Amino acid sequence: MPSLAETHLTNRYRVLPNHANNYDTAHGGIVMKWLDEIGAMAAMRFAGNPCVTARMDGLNFRRPIPVGDTALTEAYVYGHGETSVRVRVRAERENPTTGETQVTTEGHFVFVALDDGEPTPVPELTVETDAERELRDAALADADADSQNAAGR
Repeated sequence: MPSLAETHLTNRYRVLPNHANNYDTAHGGIVMKWLDEIGAMAAMRFAGNPCVTARMDGLNFRRPIPVGDTALTEAYVYGHGETSVRVRVRAERENPTTGETQVTTEGHFVFVALDDGEPTPVPELTVETDAERELRDAALADADADSQNAAGR
């Protein structure tokens, strides 16, 4: 049974002009791609099988990432179904000279584990430490808030 910590992945990208929109900030589609990729990697580490994106829930763009900054991406598994894996994703902008960071994008993706192209069962997630519980609880609270906001629209 994989632990939440074993699925917790981070990556970084230098935001270059070819990643930018006409406002000289990272194009939202590029940020989504980066989050989808790291989310899939976290899901696969958990499931032990290839995983494909089934749904994106509540992807919120809070602020832009300027060209020249670093995009920090993070993902971890916080829940699962029989064949599905729930992953919290997050991006921050980092000033490369000062190290200052700000959250830019947050969301929840659902992936489905596959074996020979068919959905396959996933293991149980273990949450063993206080740090893991804090991450899981934050993801659950965020997912709940997103679903309540979506219902109120």
